[in-house]
Amino acid sequence: MILNTETYQNKSKLINRRMFILSAIKITVFFAIISRLFYLQISENIKYRSLSDKNRLREWKMSPQRGTIEDFFGQKIADNTQVFQLHMMPEDVPNIEELFFKLSRMINFDGRRKKNLIKRLKKRKPWQPIIISDNLTWSEFSRLNLFLHAVPGIKPVVAVDRKYPQGGHTSHLIGYVAEASVKDLENDELLREIHIPGLKTGKNGLEKSLNKAIIGKPGVQRFEVNAYGKRIKELKAVEGIAGKNFRITIDEEIQKSASELIKDKSGSICIMDIYTGDIIAMVSSPTFDANKFVHGINTSDWQDLLKNKKKPLINKSIAGLYPPGSTIKPIVALSALENDVISPKKIVQCTGKIELYGQKYHCWKKKGHGYMNLRSAIKQSCDTYFYEVARRLGVDRLYVTAKQFGLGDKVLNVFDEEKNGLVPNTKWKLNAIGKGWVLGETLITGIGQGYFQTTPLQLCLMTAQLANGGYKIYPRIIDDREALQPIINAWRNEFTLRKNNSDLLKDSKIQLDSNVMKSQPIGNLTKLFKNQENIKFVLDALYGATNEPMGTSYRSRHIKSGYIYAGKTGTSQIRTVTEEERELELKNEDLPYEKRDHALFVAFAPYKNPRYSISVVIEHGGSGSSGAAPLAKKLLKLVIDRHKLRKKYQLDLYQEI
Repeated sequence: MILNTETYQNKSKLINRRMFILSAIKITVFFAIISRLFYLQISENIKYRSLSDKNRLREWKMSPQRGTIEDFFGQKIADNTQVFQLHMMPEDVPNIEELFFKLSRMINFDGRRKKNLIKRLKKRKPWQPIIISDNLTWSEFSRLNLFLHAVPGIKPVVAVDRKYPQGGHTSHLIGYVAEASVKDLENDELLREIHIPGLKTGKNGLEKSLNKAIIGKPGVQRFEVNAYGKRIKELKAVEGIAGKNFRITIDEEIQKSASELIKDKSGSICIMDIYTGDIIAMVSSPTFDANKFVHGINTSDWQDLLKNKKKPLINKSIAGLYPPGSTIKPIVALSALENDVISPKKIVQCTGKIELYGQKYHCWKKKGHGYMNLRSAIKQSCDTYFYEVARRLGVDRLYVTAKQFGLGDKVLNVFDEEKNGLVPNTKWKLNAIGKGWVLGETLITGIGQGYFQTTPLQLCLMTAQLANGGYKIYPRIIDDREALQPIINAWRNEFTLRKNNSDLLKDSKIQLDSNVMKSQPIGNLTKLFKNQENIKFVLDALYGATNEPMGTSYRSRHIKSGYIYAGKTGTSQIRTVTEEERELELKNEDLPYEKRDHALFVAFAPYKNPRYSISVVIEHGGSGSSGAAPLAKKLLKLVIDRHKLRKKYQLDLYQEI
């Protein structure tokens, strides 16, 4: 068949057109592919490289090193030490149960640890290592390294963990660390942010209150991983930032001595600088070993602590509440003098008891003290005299003075566990109990009984503010030199004022009016008195209580110059004594332990140039004169002996106070 020319030309044009279109499509597709590749390789390079790295690289946080805590002289109280840990990568373990069996033959791997480990396995992320033990012995660590081939997925690691070199002497004060719990993470944003499996956090004491500053910033380990998330190679490690180190006001030597003195008793001892508020010692007994909590306390030890009736887990210095007993009488006397409701010369006859509306109120001395003035009543702790003082004063005016001196309120505000205590008044009873106040309650409040509740630290602060002449101070536990300087300057101003007034008195040979002191500037110090002569009177009476015959703490006095101190005993009843029991004249030691009186004592030293105050509370220790005062005597000598050393460490800060 012969094709004509026109038909042939039409077909050629059609074919050429189709070839052109096809070529255009090819070129378009080619340039589209090239453009996309350019976009992906050049324009989006950083984005996709990052995504690739995320799939290929992993970062693991490393626990930071906690800051240390040291005492006033630089002795470590909370430190870090080398430990041997055992890590496990579950994905590398062929058989978990078989591994557990082998570990039980090589290390201390009991049922409790196994149970906890199983719980953690369920919550972990893939290819995230688990700490099986953070406190291997050297023997266990060596054995594991020797038989690593038999326990795949296991890696012995040298790490750093918390250590408390002083053991139980400072456990209540410093607290302890333990692995962060679910509750800890829920309540603490910082912990959630930096959380790492096995991260230790402060559980109580200073470890808890300083945790944000002391915990540090985690480091980072970067690894290359395969498609399953398994670590192939370590690429880079960035060290974390250690937490802040702290220095505290505690003298560990005195802290230890105080702890040893009451280790077989239940109670507290607090010692304070009366000018700076520095807490020199704050001991609670019985105590516990904080080191046991770092790696997880065993069930037996934990149950022993919980079942102990003397409550070793409570910091009694700030959380123990006790009726102040007769240790409150100096404040009652001061309040009465400041409110002009009684004269120091007021005579009251003590016959051993008084009767009010058919109710008998007894003095501790059954046959009475005879005729007493205010000084002798403080010296011999006559209850009958203070019933009369309290009746005239009223509970509401006593409330004001007691609160001024730090009773009934948190005074340190560093520890979560610190309690307020209670200074009762008419308004409180109406609101809390729904009943009106009665006069008999005023009488027993005047001798530190009834609703009255204080902490040992509050009693120590009360005594310090009496001893320094009646000026407000604030207890300090953190040795912050910058914050201390204004306090020192204020006291220097006060001492300059006292010297100037003394020189004026010598030059003029006249008696200074009490208003002279009031009219002078005293820097930033706050006065707690209207007439300082009233405080001087009270301090003189406390001298008599310790250093004169018939004084309640006379048997515990120091006779050597430089160690002479002044103080007040206290005995607080924890139950109502019946008339029948009074007639039997039962001794404290004849009663069951839990029914015995608490023994209290407060004091300041040295008497002529006061510098330190002390409070001693011995639960169920009997009378303050026999159960508490002898302990204070021993400690005050040590405190005075170490004052020069403390002054040296403060450089020029203490040279004028």
